[in-house]
Amino acid sequence: MTDLEAVAIDLARIGGAAALPWFRGEVGIENKASGGAYDPVTEADRAAEAAMRQAIAARYPHHGVIGEEYGEDRPDAEHVWVLDPIDGTRAFVAGLPLWTSLVGLTEAGAPVVGAIGQPYLGEVFAGGPSGARLVTREGETALAARPCPKLTDAVLATTDPDIFTGAELGAFTQVRAAARLTRLGCDAYAYAMVAAGRIDIVVESGLKPWDWTALAPVVRAAGGALVNWRGQAPDAGGQVLAVGDAALIDQALVTLRRSAL
Repeated sequence: MTDLEAVAIDLARIGGAAALPWFRGEVGIENKASGGAYDPVTEADRAAEAAMRQAIAARYPHHGVIGEEYGEDRPDAEHVWVLDPIDGTRAFVAGLPLWTSLVGLTEAGAPVVGAIGQPYLGEVFAGGPSGARLVTREGETALAARPCPKLTDAVLATTDPDIFTGAELGAFTQVRAAARLTRLGCDAYAYAMVAAGRIDIVVESGLKPWDWTALAPVVRAAGGALVNWRGQAPDAGGQVLAVGDAALIDQALVTLRRSAL
């Protein structure tokens, strides 16, 4: 494991440890959305990101940081940490242990290291130059996405069909109709399950860089792929397709590409 991979795992644990005391307890909730929409942020989100930022500043004061709650600091640096302190805040406030602390590291703008931490379950899924691994209290286990060359055999996941626009929903619905099984509500934990060989494909839209930067290195290091709906590197458009078997990309893009941004 490289030093930066080890630090990403440590940061995910730091964020998770800061958030965990609030889980299934009293936590202040603020709605960041307007116009009747609901986009919750909690004191746990802010505490977790603050703790991770403090740890980064102490270790790598020349690195940049981009976080969901506290914005950008030196975003043009060669190395930039991209943080989502609690991905799945809705799951967090509902008491469901599917939220995660996400830590990604970009080098010259490209994601190279990622960590997906779930502290309630004691798990960190990590990926980078040395491979993909699940780190728990008991030790480390190598991760590998499973072969699944046919969409009709695939387990599909998305957070919620409501994240899609009308055209996107039509495209997703066709992919869902072809898949064997669909699960909802997993947020970033679904991507960890792609790396672990339990889920085969994740289709989502409306994601911000802090939602997917940590996920790409984990999925790729496990042998999978993470692209946008044009089959290219994910971008600010926010449309993401993750697969454990690259053979699924073209099958999914038959319909997704029609509404690609």
